[in-house]
Amino acid sequence: MNPGTHAEALLRNKRIVRGGDGSGYPLDPAAVALPPESRPEILLQAENLLVRRGGATVLDIPAFDVHPGELLALIGPNGAGKSTLLLTLACLLKPSRGRFSFNGREIDAGRGDVEYRRRIAMVFQEPLLFDATVFDNVAAGLKIRGMGREEIGRVVPGYLELFGIAHLTKRSARKLSGGEAQRTSLARAFVTKPEIVFLDEPFSALDPPTREALIGDFERIIRETHTTAVASTHDQTEALRLADRMAVMNGGKIVQIGPVAEVINRPADGFVASFVGVETVLPGRVLRSSDGVFTAAVEGGEIQAVGHLRPGERVLCCIRPEHVTLSTNIPPPGTSARNAFPGTIRKITPLGLFNRVLLNCGFDLVAYVTRQSLETLSLEEGKRVIASFKATAVHVIPRQEPRQT
Repeated sequence: MNPGTHAEALLRNKRIVRGGDGSGYPLDPAAVALPPESRPEILLQAENLLVRRGGATVLDIPAFDVHPGELLALIGPNGAGKSTLLLTLACLLKPSRGRFSFNGREIDAGRGDVEYRRRIAMVFQEPLLFDATVFDNVAAGLKIRGMGREEIGRVVPGYLELFGIAHLTKRSARKLSGGEAQRTSLARAFVTKPEIVFLDEPFSALDPPTREALIGDFERIIRETHTTAVASTHDQTEALRLADRMAVMNGGKIVQIGPVAEVINRPADGFVASFVGVETVLPGRVLRSSDGVFTAAVEGGEIQAVGHLRPGERVLCCIRPEHVTLSTNIPPPGTSARNAFPGTIRKITPLGLFNRVLLNCGFDLVAYVTRQSLETLSLEEGKRVIASFKATAVHVIPRQEPRQT
């Protein structure tokens, strides 16, 4: 029995429709951005973006766009270029080359277009607050924009309430906890009603309970205010929960970009597969093919998958752990699971809602099972089981033949 996996649950429960959901947050109607139907198809666009440091290329993005009302997550390992891309898009880092347009109007990325800068906001991993009260920190952007004291006094309290820090109005920023400081930083960004907010791993420095509470509030606020956001993270679960689209970065390049479900379930290559949670990636070669189903030889066995490939072609067979079912009996003939392998449990690792089971089936295979399944099947290290998965559960990535030297 497979768990209702965390990743699939997040994808199922994501609210694609934007707008108020009756959660009780005190939104000022004037704070809500234009409804999606009145926005352009592309809000921010960058072309031929190149950033060099010390003679080395650290960012090379031929094309990049942000759609109105979406949250686009940038994920990738440390040093992938996520922060560099955000800083460049926010005009805080001058690119060596590239063009920007915002709402169809070209902007000067090198000089930092003032009109554009006033319509965006940036939130960093570290809050970077002024040595002042919470109220004055949240009001800082409004003061810079020339808003009068009386109007600031009307606007700011709503955002203090929105981010759950109204009780901290007069507290010094020096006396805030990490979560309170980041809530203040987010309120300071949102109070200016930005058309795009850039967020550089804003939750990564927080302890788990604080992080979970803030992400929950942020998720509601970003949807209710229709705010467009580009956020970097190295946490796949965070991206699954928040994002509409996902861009996987590596070596200063965008390796794959698309809707979250597409990137998660149809990774473009082995790097993307391993980074988005596909724990079993098996190199193979097609042996035979018939009626849209082919058989590939992998180390230790043969796998059936869906696709129109010719014998001899090299492939990567990617299997997500939530698609693997464990049992103590061989599946009966005619079952929908074309792939069934006897295997030995090498290791069981508890992961909260489910357990990660590593098997030796002639090749390493990872499955996720619930605690209930673990107990029902009496699973333990060293036990022999049957691991099965459908041909449709195998994502196939064609591989190029190695070059002859």
